[in-house]
Amino acid sequence: MQQDLFQSPDYFLIDELLTAEHKMVREAVRQWVKSEISPIIDDHCQRAVFPSHILKGLGALGCFGPTIPAEAGGGGLDYLAYGLMMQELERGDSGIRSTASVQGSLVMHPIYTFGSDEQKRRFLPRMATGEIMGCFGLTEPDFGSNPAGLLTYFEEDGDDILLNGAKMWISNAPFADIALVWAKDPEGKIRGVIVERGMEGFSTPETKGKWSLRASATGELVLDNVRIPKTNILPGARGLKAPLSCLSSARYGIAWGAIGAAMDCYDTALRYAKERVQFDRPIAGFQLIQKKLAEMITEITKAQLMNWRLGVLRNEGKATAEQISMAKRNACETALHIAREARQILGAMGISGEYPIMRHMMNLESVITYEGTHEVHLLITGMDITGLNAFS
Repeated sequence: MQQDLFQSPDYFLIDELLTAEHKMVREAVRQWVKSEISPIIDDHCQRAVFPSHILKGLGALGCFGPTIPAEAGGGGLDYLAYGLMMQELERGDSGIRSTASVQGSLVMHPIYTFGSDEQKRRFLPRMATGEIMGCFGLTEPDFGSNPAGLLTYFEEDGDDILLNGAKMWISNAPFADIALVWAKDPEGKIRGVIVERGMEGFSTPETKGKWSLRASATGELVLDNVRIPKTNILPGARGLKAPLSCLSSARYGIAWGAIGAAMDCYDTALRYAKERVQFDRPIAGFQLIQKKLAEMITEITKAQLMNWRLGVLRNEGKATAEQISMAKRNACETALHIAREARQILGAMGISGEYPIMRHMMNLESVITYEGTHEVHLLITGMDITGLNAFS
């Protein structure tokens, strides 16, 4: 295990655009990742085990629901601070960032935005500390990119509902205390339902055999006539717009997180190229290696600037779902390309667990697909600029 010597690239002095609080938040998460994640993440990835002991630390660090107001149990931070947190977490590992994204953007956010006062009081403060964890159930075996076609449904039975269906590829599912499940009501409207661990007919089998996000817990949600009180339905969420707004929140974090992984790959490749000697000099002195490194830092810088501007727009309430979609797609494509180029610079050592590059590369193959595939995000931009829907 190598010591975590990561140094963040900042070729265009973007730090000058950040406040002291932004940099303080980033530094706190960066140091936590160096001390708590970097020393253990390769071992957990190799064994395909989620490091569940870190959950309370993530809560204490404020990584769960940081943009939710403090009076509701969140951190009360702005979206630039949130982005920087996700950047640093994914610099450690995509699975760690995914855990925080799901908790904050996909469960706490909809409860805060669409939930009742009682639901907010009951769940948000304990979720912010990591005392209870959540997962988000939208994707189904036959419906991923087309969530409107979901088959999970519920029927009313007095003061309760009976929920039936199945969800898959659900991050945090195996250990989640609650699941926010999206299902169709008797009228065919998509509603959000809070399902609690221990309810009869509710199970979360773990997904095994992954080659990606191996240090993240992924599972299914099996819902077999689960009896749930109507008070667990989010009163403010009706229709597909509600879950899609949650995905926009998560995609924003991914845009920052993926660049964190790219930065780690670049930093690793740069340091290695300066130290690795072939033909009597460091390989960093060869033109083709410099080409790779120069292109890496260029693309990272472009993505950093896009993310910063998106964060400013989000703070001002001006960021659109389409802008978030573009940033997510750009970050994932950039990060995956940089990971592959960095692996080549390291040669055979690039596939070793001694370095983080192959782990990042495998993780990013999932990140580029979830929360909207690469192709779907391209069509979202296409529809936005042309006004024509290519989905149907």
